[in-house]
Amino acid sequence: MNLEDTSVVKALLSTTQKIVIIPHKNPDGDAIGSTLGLLHYVKNLGHEAVVIAPNDSPKFLKWMPGFEEIIIFEKDTLSAKSHIDAATLIFTLDFNHLSRVGSMQKSLEEAEATFIMIDHHQEPADYAKVTYSDVSMSSTCEMVYNFIEALDSTSKITANIANCLYTGIMTDTGSFKYSSTTSRTHRVVADLIDKGAENLAIHNRVFDTNSPSRLHILGCALKNMVILEDFNTVYITLSQAELDQFNFKKGDTEGIVNYGLTLDSIIFAVIFIENKEEGIVKISFRSQGEFSVNEFARAHFQGGGHTNAAGGKSDETLQETTARFVGLLDNYKDKLKE
Repeated sequence: MNLEDTSVVKALLSTTQKIVIIPHKNPDGDAIGSTLGLLHYVKNLGHEAVVIAPNDSPKFLKWMPGFEEIIIFEKDTLSAKSHIDAATLIFTLDFNHLSRVGSMQKSLEEAEATFIMIDHHQEPADYAKVTYSDVSMSSTCEMVYNFIEALDSTSKITANIANCLYTGIMTDTGSFKYSSTTSRTHRVVADLIDKGAENLAIHNRVFDTNSPSRLHILGCALKNMVILEDFNTVYITLSQAELDQFNFKKGDTEGIVNYGLTLDSIIFAVIFIENKEEGIVKISFRSQGEFSVNEFARAHFQGGGHTNAAGGKSDETLQETTARFVGLLDNYKDKLKE
């Protein structure tokens, strides 16, 4: 965050604010970790603050300190709108377009509050008074740490803040194995552990609390995996019927797409998940090296994200979507060579 933005934020936080903090729809570990970490920080400064999430989160994140305080817009719309209307300052974290909040979008567009964006995705919109955007960052949680540091407040990082920020960094870096993990990331994590982050317990709570249905869905997904050797590509499908068969719960498909990249020579991995309720196919893209799934998702599947991790969707059927995907690969054959 530059000096000018830091000065603006310091001025804003120098007087008591009514703050709303918002993650994107279908929030992951980085979205929940960053919003809750910031919530604890601004409340400790004396501000009124609340996190409002567009919809619910996976079970493996619900242990996080402060999670029980989150207002779910889909479930408690009137209360959520009331807080947004009354807000003097709104933070949007881990997304950079208001379209990423689903049915909350209209309420945010009509809000009179000052907006601050903290995000590490590409091509940010210009709705915020302060935009702290850095696509090189491992996670929004690392950026929240930097935000607190810029305000000369790392001494105010409590164990609750540390646990939240550690969770987001850990999950968004694939347990510190992605290329966005830098020496700075490790130094931040080390400081969070020193300040009370329970790193071993966090790992267990996030990764080692699988339900039988989650493992059955994983087995089904891997059975459905298709390897396209000519394109160094793997894709996985999960139909609504398969999800229903194994009693799908929110979060059960988290991380499955990454299994494709564990195969030797694979550069591009995709999972297609049918969602009958929304009438779409949800898509997660992952890659290794220089192949940009952000560009691929933006060009073909109404999505975007990072160079090596992005999301998208399709309004076609599952079969039509996968067929179209396979048909596109010829155009990228040179870029998908090892």
